[in-house]
Amino acid sequence: MPVYVDREAPKLWRRIYSEATLEASLLAEKWKLVLAGLVFQYIHGLAAHGVHYLHRPGPTLQDAGFFILPALGQDKAFFSETVFVTIFGSFILWTFHPFVSHSKKICTVLIWCRVFVYLAASQSLRIITFFATQLPGPNYHCREGSKLAKIPPPKNVLEVLLINFPDGVIYGCGDLIFSSHTIFTLVFVRTYQRYGTRRWIKHLAWLMAVIQSILIIASRKHYTVDIVVAWYTVNLVMFYVDSKLPEMVERSSGPSPTPLLPLSTKDSKNKSKEDHQRLLNENNVADDH
Repeated sequence: MPVYVDREAPKLWRRIYSEATLEASLLAEKWKLVLAGLVFQYIHGLAAHGVHYLHRPGPTLQDAGFFILPALGQDKAFFSETVFVTIFGSFILWTFHPFVSHSKKICTVLIWCRVFVYLAASQSLRIITFFATQLPGPNYHCREGSKLAKIPPPKNVLEVLLINFPDGVIYGCGDLIFSSHTIFTLVFVRTYQRYGTRRWIKHLAWLMAVIQSILIIASRKHYTVDIVVAWYTVNLVMFYVDSKLPEMVERSSGPSPTPLLPLSTKDSKNKSKEDHQRLLNENNVADDH
């Protein structure tokens, strides 16, 4: 065993170094898109906290999911979070697997660029919907009588910008239509469905997505409509984005991947000139022969 470890360790470090070099070059090219994706996550959190100031608790609305599924209760509300953290953590580990795996189908930077586009498009629609209509929150801390259901107006801008972290994130109210957890889950599951290689993991991921949706409703964290709208909206958004972004070529099928985003006009002209010149050179060589 020690001999095997001694033999394989240098190979692993060389693999990590080689992959890190490649990913660093991609990050240097795509850093603006990655940064924009991260900044938008903060904007989304800021909007979700902002709508809490508008939230007014009231009687829980009539809901088919609440009628069918018995309430888990506050002491079992962590069930849905456990499933979500498992999906979230597993996806992150998968996106970084090229650093240690022999089979490299994806590039970490490129896959996250695509994920950030999916998330930003879906979350933009979510922000519009939960600001358009504020429903009385069904979660236990958002109901009438709870001190957390309503928050006083902010004393200063800094209080808003800091999102009252972490309580403002954990105990938010009013950002209902549609479910943020379901957005992340469906984006991650569909991305693995498209670029992952293990069929059993794909089936398991979809099963976990369904289980999480059921647990969210049973935990009374969202109304059923929040989950239903998320399921068809995210899938439609991803379908639309995929139709606009060029597909990423598998790493094994060529020396370099296809650009993640469409080429600019300038880049397209340069590429056309290069292709034209290459064809001329090939024709000249053929004429010489």
